[in-house]
Amino acid sequence: MLALVHGFTQTGRSWARVAALLGEPDVRTPDLPGHGDRSDRPMGLWAGARAIGLECGAGDYVGYSAGGRHLLHLALARPDLVRRMVLLGATAGIDDPHERAARVAADEALAQRIEAVGVAAFVDDWLAQPLFVGLPDEGREDRLRNTAAGLAASLRLAGTGAQVPLWDRLPEITCPVLVLAGERDEKFTALGRRLAAGLPHAELDVVAGAGHAAHLEAPDAFADRVRRWLHQTETASPIVSSTP
Repeated sequence: MLALVHGFTQTGRSWARVAALLGEPDVRTPDLPGHGDRSDRPMGLWAGARAIGLECGAGDYVGYSAGGRHLLHLALARPDLVRRMVLLGATAGIDDPHERAARVAADEALAQRIEAVGVAAFVDDWLAQPLFVGLPDEGREDRLRNTAAGLAASLRLAGTGAQVPLWDRLPEITCPVLVLAGERDEKFTALGRRLAAGLPHAELDVVAGAGHAAHLEAPDAFADRVRRWLHQTETASPIVSSTP
């Protein structure tokens, strides 16, 4: 089983092209809490991670941005479910308390804006950020499946500001991990380097010519790198089952 976990404002459908390129026989693309079919079920990161694990089961997990942050929590809460993990554009949190407080305030302001202007206007503003320069246009319609209430709750409950930093707990994650970042995404390349250094069995790679959403900007290169890494680590220790 290979689970692909999307980022903020997306849904599981955003992985369609990558899923096809990976060619795995059992690919699952759950919606994050507060998104898509889970729009009316927002949760914090720990509860959301457990919900993803319960839906997908034991296997390999790939997570982008908010999806990657959920997977770090899943690997800590249910290590028996995570055989291998790929993290793209992810972070273990903001460890400076002042910076984290500022992010909480910024996330709250975004949540209030979504509630005020609605999903369509917010998505246009969101995708206009420099972070997403080079992103294909075809994913916008899928993002409009989300609701203002679901996205606002997701920011409040599972945004980067709400995340308790996990940097000190990274040594507990012993599964093989591939940390990826887009070549043009300097911030998350640096965060990825820190993630890879803190995880016992991790390596960092950069997707050439891509920004933050490398799986959407360069799906062929992204899928090829993930596929090769899965093949290289196929001898990883099997999952030890446990009772949820």
